[in-house]
Amino acid sequence: MIMGETERFADYRKKRISFGDDGNSLIMLVAINGIIFIALTLIKILFWAVQGTPGDYKNNIANWFIMPANGGALLYRPWTIISYMFSHTGLVMVITNMLWLWVFGSIFQLIAGNKKLIPLYIFGGIAGAVGFVLANYLIPQLRPGIPFAELEGANAAIMAVAVATTTLTPDYRFFRMLNGGIPIWVLTLIYIVIDFAGITGSGAAYHISHLTGALIGYLFIVGLRKGNDWSAGMNRLYDWFMNLFNPNKKQAPVVRMRQKVFYNAGKQKPFVKQPNITQQRIDEILDKINQKGYNALSDEERNILKKASESDLL
Repeated sequence: MIMGETERFADYRKKRISFGDDGNSLIMLVAINGIIFIALTLIKILFWAVQGTPGDYKNNIANWFIMPANGGALLYRPWTIISYMFSHTGLVMVITNMLWLWVFGSIFQLIAGNKKLIPLYIFGGIAGAVGFVLANYLIPQLRPGIPFAELEGANAAIMAVAVATTTLTPDYRFFRMLNGGIPIWVLTLIYIVIDFAGITGSGAAYHISHLTGALIGYLFIVGLRKGNDWSAGMNRLYDWFMNLFNPNKKQAPVVRMRQKVFYNAGKQKPFVKQPNITQQRIDEILDKINQKGYNALSDEERNILKKASESDLL
């Protein structure tokens, strides 16, 4: 039912959300991954050109971004629990990961709102890191390789986004012109198969890492449906941190828009109010969907969008 309403305005929303929009979470995630990949690649080329020893690059640069499974090394570089999910050392890996992130992230952002994507991504990545470390220590066959086991890439975080999106809107379909379209769960299944097929070597720890990320994506939506928004605390922390560097910025007061209504005196019953459908009101509602998701709309706002679509105002 959610997708039946949101898809009605999908084309309109795509025109409103562009690459230049401030605070676009999806663009931000893709940009961070891309910038770190380019920076690491340029540094790697420089190391090879000057010293000709890839080991120096790994020990002096890459190890500060990639997360080790070894507990002692991890305590020495704890920030890698976050940095690893933005770090890729292979071109094919970063391209495919960003394509999958774009596919699932754009849908999640459309339905759940802009501010939930980055927290979900980070929660999934952290869960994947925990699963990776625990798998290496708890599975006897993997323990000998702990000193050499490392985790990089956004796979666990993207798996969280993919499963969360599928759980949130299982009826969403791609390529609707092809016999009704392809359900999103089919695309998610394809992604999981491709992701697991690309894991080589001692893959059990990586499998568990990605599955842990998927579990977090599912639990994120379960909590959201129960009224527990896991992203709220992270967003408040982000706003507080950003305001530290802008002391002159005053916190904008929360202004509740007055509902603009008019009364039809015709054959309608007394005191039955009808929403005044204006382009400004429609824009306000669409902006609310962009920031908080479709579920945040009131019944009156949903009714306005429905009537707007019927009267060709969208």
